[in-house]
Amino acid sequence: MNNFDYVRPSSVAAASQALLGANATALAGGHTLIPTMKQRLAKPSTLVDLGGIAELKGIRREGGTLVIGATTTHAEVASSGEVRQAIPALAKLAGGIGDAQVRHRGTIGGSVANNDPAADYPAAVLGLGATIVTNKRQIEADKYFTGLFSTALQPGEIIVSIRFPIPAQAGYAKFEQRASRYCLVSVFVAKGKGGMFSSGDVRVAVSGAGSNGVFRVPAMEQALKANFAAASLAGVSVPASGLMSDMHGSAEYRAALIDAMAQQAVSAA
Repeated sequence: MNNFDYVRPSSVAAASQALLGANATALAGGHTLIPTMKQRLAKPSTLVDLGGIAELKGIRREGGTLVIGATTTHAEVASSGEVRQAIPALAKLAGGIGDAQVRHRGTIGGSVANNDPAADYPAAVLGLGATIVTNKRQIEADKYFTGLFSTALQPGEIIVSIRFPIPAQAGYAKFEQRASRYCLVSVFVAKGKGGMFSSGDVRVAVSGAGSNGVFRVPAMEQALKANFAAASLAGVSVPASGLMSDMHGSAEYRAALIDAMAQQAVSAA
């Protein structure tokens, strides 16, 4: 790796200021950043470690909303009684990320900020219609994800927390790439019950398959809004055009997996 400066601020304001420096990069769990630095694909001049900022940690319920701090680890989300009670599907998702080492180090904010097209959390954020709260504003999930490894975050902007509307029902199903445990295809399905996520509305989000990253499936949402049952998805499919094709699976294979994972997610809900 190249030489770099390391800072560990104790407040969001100090971290935001440090990130405005030339070629400064935020460090959360580091599972993407550190490997890319080792390969010299990333060469930040300053690492701004967010791990010492207390206000970025924690899980709490506020009425019909579950609020999760940005540096809360996957393991903490998976084991949280609040999450298991409010959104069991989110706890299941977190418990299936990587291995134990990854889950105890990686963070929800780091995953959402990185927006890897094969990551788990983007499907939950988009599928639940969550709100990304930063030090500057609040961003709706539908406006947050802008492409592969791309988000609406601006320079110096830090995710503080993610606000998840608590649904009436939700389910998650994942077909993983066995070596990496990343999503070859995953589907998060949720049915709203009021508040931020309107009662009766259905959202279906897919990760791991889109050539432009995580995306929603309106045809499936309409079918499930009429009847929230796996059988309602019979005959509703996602075209292979626009899906990724690589050594792990063709676009056609991923399209078939979306159909299967969507039905499993609804059954799980």
